Amino acid sequence: MTPTVEQALPWAADGAAHLRGMMTRMGDDAFAKPSSLPDWTRAHLLTHVARNADALINLLTWARTGVPTPAYASMEQRNADIEAGAKRPPAEIRADLLASSDRLAAAVRKMPEEAWSARVEFRGRRILAADLLWLRAREVWIHAIDLDAGASFADLPRPMLRELLTDAAGTLGARPDFPRLILAPSDESRTWTVGEGPDPLEVRGPAAELAAWLLGRSKGRDLRTAEGKRPPALPSWL
Repeated sequence: MTPTVEQALPWAADGAAHLRGMMTRMGDDAFAKPSSLPDWTRAHLLTHVARNADALINLLTWARTGVPTPAYASMEQRNADIEAGAKRPPAEIRADLLASSDRLAAAVRKMPEEAWSARVEFRGRRILAADLLWLRAREVWIHAIDLDAGASFADLPRPMLRELLTDAAGTLGARPDFPRLILAPSDESRTWTVGEGPDPLEVRGPAAELAAWLLGRSKGRDLRTAEGKRPPALPSWL
């Protein structure tokens, strides 16, 4: 089950602050350097996070007013906006990320309690407005790692890291192209099962490292299977 508004809101706020802090410490020359995402610089990634905030504002407006307001005009426009935004001076990108984050926080504060149960369309699915805060929490924390400026999954609040493993295990386990796994963290008292079927592959290691590997942010060099081998490469998460 997706985390509640009360759970996800502080995670999203803390993640946004974490990403802002990393961005603020970056020198201007760092913006043009590659992120860990294919074909994206850090400027691309930060622009994307800003536009994601605006997309979620549109969806919150939809939930609050009942007027269909898509996240993006189109995927083509989304991509064009990121490409254009990545070419801006670093000072403009910094200001944009801060302003868009503040706009999203204001939109959240305007939401009446009953609007969180409204359904909106995002990525071809109808979801509860309440789920948008969990999506934002994932967005800011994971992209802080993708910035490739020193963040890691170990920075996540531990309860959120557990929820992220649960979320990813459920999503990936439903895919026919994904291997059947048992994730056995060395620093947790439980395991996570990815998919159903015979002979799942058990993979052991710290929870943060398991999350990084499961979500395609690590090759799992510090993880081991129950037989003591390195885990295999996995299909992409999204």
